[in-house]
Amino acid sequence: MLIAGKSLWLAETNCWVVASEAGGPGLLIDAPPDPEGLSSLLTEHGVIPVALLLTHGHVDHTGGAGVVVGQTGIDTYVHPDDDFLTLNPLGQLRMLFGLVPAGDFAPPVRLEQLNDGDVLHLAGFEVEVLHTPGHTPGHCCFLIRREGVLFSGDHLFAGSIGRTDLPGGDYGTLMESMRTKVLPLDDAIMVYPGHGPTTTLARERRINPFLQELI
Repeated sequence: MLIAGKSLWLAETNCWVVASEAGGPGLLIDAPPDPEGLSSLLTEHGVIPVALLLTHGHVDHTGGAGVVVGQTGIDTYVHPDDDFLTLNPLGQLRMLFGLVPAGDFAPPVRLEQLNDGDVLHLAGFEVEVLHTPGHTPGHCCFLIRREGVLFSGDHLFAGSIGRTDLPGGDYGTLMESMRTKVLPLDDAIMVYPGHGPTTTLARERRINPFLQELI
């Protein structure tokens, strides 16, 4: 199994590619607004994307989605509770910077809807959708159980959790999502977050103060 990532754009957002092997079909998880960086990641590993999975609607994770879809024609999956974010990248950019930077941030014309408990059969993988609201209302983590990997977006980081002070965020909701959706998973699960280094669930149970608060 191939998992490779790059930290892209101003927020150093992790974009991940997942494939059974280099040179084959694969998944793209999150699309920061850096089309050249995204293209480089795919080309470097020879991955042919068949779908784009968005963990949530913040522009640092979705701002490159429209360009990627325009270039590849792949389907984009995101939870509809984040439509107010996914479909409004310019509003997010104005809130962050007071203006809109140069670039094409437009979302894809069509979005496929994610639902909690969905199992997506894509690129030879079974991807389980875990709806984990808190960072945003529609935040989702993606679990490939057979391979023991979790793409946690901005829900769980190495040693920390996602912020909850942005529109739609709620700390209590995030912690409940953590308790019911993430903590029941096996210790051996490898965690690939939306920012920062990879980790394991065992390590986070041991050192992450937010998880220890729940245990």
